[in-house]
Amino acid sequence: MRVVVVGATGHIGSYLVPRLVGAGHEVVAMSRGARRPYVDDAAWDQVEQVQVDREAEDAAGVFGQRVADLRPDAVVDLICFTVPSARQLLEAVARAGAYLLHCGTIWVHGRAVEVPVNEDEARSPFGDYGTQKAAIEELLLGEARRGALRATVLHPGHIVGPGWMPLNPAGNFNPDVFNRVAKGEELALPHYGQETVHHVHADDVAQGFARALADPAAASGESFHMVSERAVTLRGYAESVAAWFGHPARLAFQPWETWAAAWDPEDAQATWEHVARSPSMSIDKASGSLGYRPRYSSLEAVLESLAWLVDHGQVSSPAGHQLRRDFYQA
Repeated sequence: MRVVVVGATGHIGSYLVPRLVGAGHEVVAMSRGARRPYVDDAAWDQVEQVQVDREAEDAAGVFGQRVADLRPDAVVDLICFTVPSARQLLEAVARAGAYLLHCGTIWVHGRAVEVPVNEDEARSPFGDYGTQKAAIEELLLGEARRGALRATVLHPGHIVGPGWMPLNPAGNFNPDVFNRVAKGEELALPHYGQETVHHVHADDVAQGFARALADPAAASGESFHMVSERAVTLRGYAESVAAWFGHPARLAFQPWETWAAAWDPEDAQATWEHVARSPSMSIDKASGSLGYRPRYSSLEAVLESLAWLVDHGQVSSPAGHQLRRDFYQA
């Protein structure tokens, strides 16, 4: 199968492209060409690479046809964020008779009523990102269910992997959070630290795309969560990170207003975006329909990422408190 991967050198694509090559697919990797993949793999030598400025070509109305001109049997779209962009691509892919796989987000759900949340729950997204992604999902699956094209939407959680900063135990991306915990310093958490976050290793998301690509009959017209088996609480997450550095966590708990006032507004907003949703998602549908089996738990995925950050000097590992890497074996 000839597969075009849009956003191929990003977090998911870095793992997906080698998987597809290994499965015998002919792969075309579309990207801006601004960076190398996160994972070095000889498979990239077998890939046709195409540079593209998607934003500019979307604006010019030519991106969809640009993809269709590559003669794909399937298109994996990892970087679509608006309904007009999605519509332009789906129309071109439908004319080409190709299978379209879209990367969504668990934020399409908004706040949960019952957990773990399954894919059939009524959507109540908030914020531009989750709202746009929910609208894209509705568009693509609606077209697929009426037979206009084959399309699948996969919804990742908080993507983790070596080479970038994971969502931390305070629910934001400030690297000082990991440094504080590593040094045994006090870390304040909002409320009682019982809100949840739901990570997923980028390679497990890639696994989901590869499985959906291999079985369009089971996947088309459907959406699937791509997360680890279980979410983690902020408190449990912080305690686990402290244990990796060989000491107990020193945690404080504060009302939201008190907590947020002590942080940079951007960090506080990022935390609010995560704790306001507190995702805990089910993977039963993906496991049953696609055979999806995440290799990493949430904490295993974070530990691998944190080890990379320590090795590259982005998180301090104080003398006497070296990062323990044998807690989890992925």
